[in-house]
Amino acid sequence: MFYLVLSIICSVSVGVIFKISRRYEICTTQIVTWNYALALCLCYLFFVPNLAPVTANAPWEIYLPLMLLLPSVFMFLAISIKHMGIVKTDVAQRLSLFIPILAAWLIFKEDFNTLKIVGLAIGFPAILFILAKKSDQNNGNKWAYPAIVLVGFGIIDILFKQVALYNVIPYTTSLFVVFAGSFSISLLTVVYQVIIRGVKLRIINFAFGTLVGIFNFGNILFYLKAHKAFSESPSTVFAAMNIGVILLGSVAGILIFKEKISKYNYAGLALAVVSIVLITLSQIN
Repeated sequence: MFYLVLSIICSVSVGVIFKISRRYEICTTQIVTWNYALALCLCYLFFVPNLAPVTANAPWEIYLPLMLLLPSVFMFLAISIKHMGIVKTDVAQRLSLFIPILAAWLIFKEDFNTLKIVGLAIGFPAILFILAKKSDQNNGNKWAYPAIVLVGFGIIDILFKQVALYNVIPYTTSLFVVFAGSFSISLLTVVYQVIIRGVKLRIINFAFGTLVGIFNFGNILFYLKAHKAFSESPSTVFAAMNIGVILLGSVAGILIFKEKISKYNYAGLALAVVSIVLITLSQIN
């Protein structure tokens, strides 16, 4: 349980760091780049990946989309936290689990029991209630940011599940390869911004990127350790992680950053928790 708590804290801390960073003149692209640079180094130190199996026959058709999606969706995560807050963004990220579940049902023809169908049915209004916001000329269509986070992380989840099924290469090695590609793409973006657009490299971006990288990797490391500790009950980790992030993220957003949450948003949070519980129970049964 200790590892699970640490994973939840690390996950929410990423959102808190992005929320704090908006008080400064920062470049999100640089933060994301340094994040992957540090995560890549930590991945190498902790997992010591064996790169020998990574050949032309490796699942590059999965690796390459992940390399592009990870930094891109991470950028939208930061933008969503800036405009919509930690509460809605964290819930959107956690409800992204609906994407792979729907893919399993509609594409891979997986059999669904009643609990999972009810969980999904409750989940959709939960999303609508969470993203509901009073009309405001200054907000425009910023609800689209958490929506992109939801869909983006859902697609990433599907791809990582495909990576996990590829037994020729250890999962941690695949993770290292994907991190390396994500860092390379992010770095190219930073180089373009610096040379073509005249954006300056600033130490504040490196500082925030380092913090994000530490907690981002910590989330992954402790989540894997929690799954190992609860190897006989993976659904326990699944439920506790998603519900824990939603609840802790909500507490941080409401109490620390004074984010305004409407009655509809609170109803959405409650429905999201119920939905995750039902989906988890459906896996157990």
